[in-house]
Amino acid sequence: MVIAAAVMAATAISADGAAAKVAAGPAIREAPAVPAVQSVRTAPPAATGTPVAAPVAAAKAEAEPVCARLKGVEACVGPDSSSRPGVTVEDTRDDHMHPAVEYYLNGYLGTKYVIHNLGRKGEVRGSREIGKVVTFRAALYRGDRRVGYGRWKTVRNVAKYPVKRDSRTTPAAARAKSKVCTATKGAASVCFAERHTFVYACDTGADRYQARAEYFVGGDPTTRYEIHQLAGAGTCGKAEHGDLSISMYRASLFDENRRKGTRLYKYN
Repeated sequence: MVIAAAVMAATAISADGAAAKVAAGPAIREAPAVPAVQSVRTAPPAATGTPVAAPVAAAKAEAEPVCARLKGVEACVGPDSSSRPGVTVEDTRDDHMHPAVEYYLNGYLGTKYVIHNLGRKGEVRGSREIGKVVTFRAALYRGDRRVGYGRWKTVRNVAKYPVKRDSRTTPAAARAKSKVCTATKGAASVCFAERHTFVYACDTGADRYQARAEYFVGGDPTTRYEIHQLAGAGTCGKAEHGDLSISMYRASLFDENRRKGTRLYKYN
């Protein structure tokens, strides 16, 4: 009798377990072994690859860049495996204006970065050195004056080796870390060093103006980089450029978009 009761209990538990497995089946998309084997034997070869298609499509979608467009401008942020790695801007119109991408890194609004594409229609310029979070938009310039801009977009976790947020470096610390520094009106300075190249734009004046670094890298005169330091006096913004060297640079002072002080470019 005891053995019979145990057998009955085991049967009941097995039945409950089977019922639970059947109920959970649709949620986790598990199928019994026999139907799975039958489907492999009877389905055409194309059908056997169907379950793999979804992950492949998802991986391909993740490798595509996210883009923001404006008439004459396409700005994108993408992973290293994409056609547009890092942050890039393309000139899509043949006119007398040039495109730019404006962006912030890692959610910090005290430093804005701008890359100006001074090349021809169809050419792409940019930088691979981006953070875990990139908030960017497309912009259109005529000379140094911005004449149009689009909506902001935010992209997360696309860089394999993202740059770290640096919002605590002071002008004195930037000078100590750097090989070369220059200043304008005692209120804005640009400091940089090469071999794992970095550039600092530092606000050194207690006034209402903003410091700005304007520079070119790798000997390319068709891409101008800018660091706009917006966090106030005694702060610095940092950009990284890998193994590319600084070719021309200058420090400038701005009242929003109006230039208040600058110097001629210096050659490195």
